[in-house]
Amino acid sequence: MSGYTLGIDLGGTKIMTVVVSPEGRVAGEARLDTLAHEGPDAVIARLLQSAEQAVAQAGLRMADLEAIGVCAPGPLDVTTGVVLSPPNLPGWIDIPLRARLAQALGRPVYLDNDANAAALAEWRLGAGRGTRDMIYLTVSTGIGGGAIVDGRLQHGKMGAAAEFGHVILEPDGPRCNCGNRGCLEALASGTAIARAYAERAARRAAGGNEAFAAKTVTARDVFARQAEGDPLAAEVIASAVRYLAIGIANFVHIYNPERVVVGGGVASAGDALFTPLREQVRSYVFPHLRDSFTIEPAALGTHVGALGAALLGLAAG
Repeated sequence: MSGYTLGIDLGGTKIMTVVVSPEGRVAGEARLDTLAHEGPDAVIARLLQSAEQAVAQAGLRMADLEAIGVCAPGPLDVTTGVVLSPPNLPGWIDIPLRARLAQALGRPVYLDNDANAAALAEWRLGAGRGTRDMIYLTVSTGIGGGAIVDGRLQHGKMGAAAEFGHVILEPDGPRCNCGNRGCLEALASGTAIARAYAERAARRAAGGNEAFAAKTVTARDVFARQAEGDPLAAEVIASAVRYLAIGIANFVHIYNPERVVVGGGVASAGDALFTPLREQVRSYVFPHLRDSFTIEPAALGTHVGALGAALLGLAAG
């Protein structure tokens, strides 16, 4: 076999596909709109189209690939390769994605959720490279993650291990998309930061212009307003960082990793996030663990899911 693998990252808005060489280099890529509203059959056709485009750009044939990996939003069943019911893929109820792609492409296909794939990529090729035990969190619209323990990606019985975003920190807190209250995702994601700022600004402005402006604010805007000296933005971010630090401290106590890697849109805030986050996590963990791990920003950017998908076959071997 050539050692080349194909990785497809299926998202609610885009499909990112890469061909990865045995050295971890991107040899070909394709990006298409998902157009999820058109339903599973149309989206799967675009997945196949993206695969063909990336393989052609790499100067290969489908038969040259050692394996194909696909990551998709959960919930999904890693064992059977079935996508169960992801909220941002309308009509995807019990879709046997792995089997359909394997039949169409004539190569082995591996399926995992997008956060696990990103964790795998950061561990093998990015900020977690060289470690045996690593925790990955993506903090963006939601919060997801993956755990590498003793050099292996963890799945658990139902493939739902390391659902870090749904650890409950405040049982009476804000409602999470999962249906529970007070999940880490509902308290510290980019969506949570934007929502908290909008709600507090609206209350304080009592219907003024600032309340209207706050309705369309993003987490990036809140960090920018903090940098400009907005005390409300500073208050909201401090709260989110505190909850994120509590969550990470809990994960450190559970997994005892060498490194915690944090990615996603919120991580692009840089030192405004990482400086207080590192300080607070350090204050929460056992004293003898404080120097046993580092917290680092993710390194692979927008290709992380597709790169991780391309590595799934190697991880399964």
